[in-house]
Order: sequence, then C-alpha cells, then structure tokens
Amino acid sequence: MAPPDESGASGGLTLASPAFDDGSEIPRPYGYTNENTSPPLRISGVPGDAESLALVMDDPDAVKPAGKVWDHWVVWNIDPATARIDEGDSISGATEGQNSYGERGYGGPNPPDREHTYRFVLYALDTELGLEPGATKADLESAIEGHVLDEARLTGTYAP
Repeated sequence: MAPPDESGASGGLTLASPAFDDGSEIPRPYGYTNENTSPPLRISGVPGDAESLALVMDDPDAVKPAGKVWDHWVVWNIDPATARIDEGDSISGATEGQNSYGERGYGGPNPPDREHTYRFVLYALDTELGLEPGATKADLESAIEGHVLDEARLTGTYAP
C-alpha cells in the first residue's frame, strides 16, 4: 500500500468534512460534553472493487493522560457507494462498535489536559465484516488485516 500523501490519501480515496479543514479545529458542538454530535463527512475516490468501508476516529494524544489511544468512533460495513455522512447520522446499514467511553456509536472529543489532535481514518475494504455490534477498534483492526484496498485520513484539533 502506498504511503498517505499530503491530502491524507494513499490512493484515490479521500475523506473530508465541510465542518472543518484537515488539521484545523473541530467545532465545539462535536465535543462529548457539548452536543456530542458526529461531524459531517464527505467521501470520494472509493475503489471500484471495494465491498465496504470502515471508519475509526481516535485520539493518540490521550496516551499520556489516559494511558491509551482513546477510541471515539468505530464503524464498519459502510456501503462503499456512500459519498456523504451527514452530521449526527447513524450511517444507515453500517454497524457501530464500542468507543472508549464504553458506549456504542460516536463519542466526541473531550481532552482532559490540553489541545489534542483527533484522527478520522477511512478504510476501503475488499470484504464486508462479520463483527458483532459493539466490537472494539482492536477487533476491527484484526478483522481488516489483509483486506484494506485504500485508506484516507482527516485530522482535527480540539481543546478543553
């Protein structure tokens, strides 16, 4: 697989948000202690042979205060024809996993100490996944091994 380029894509797959630019601040309503609503996302360049998409949002800056990368959103079996995920959308037909808050679905940014950078990673897969609802990011990572056709990244920052 090719390394990601500056746009966060390693091939033609791209992930963007009309709510914030890559590397910029994620608006307050998407925070866990605010409206805790997932941001709108736009997807393009999905490989023609993709059978499904998977999406992970996590916080690698949480390692120091929380002792681990904090998982905020784990979703799989997204229809590869999906071009947009609207704000607060439960992503029809997809399955959501468990986040680090112990909840299924989206759990927004909530840094305990300072500004953190959050990663949204979209995977184009050559298969649909048989994971049970509520599976974790670790479960997803194991299941997609050897099935990733392409990936795209979007980052945003959020401060307490």
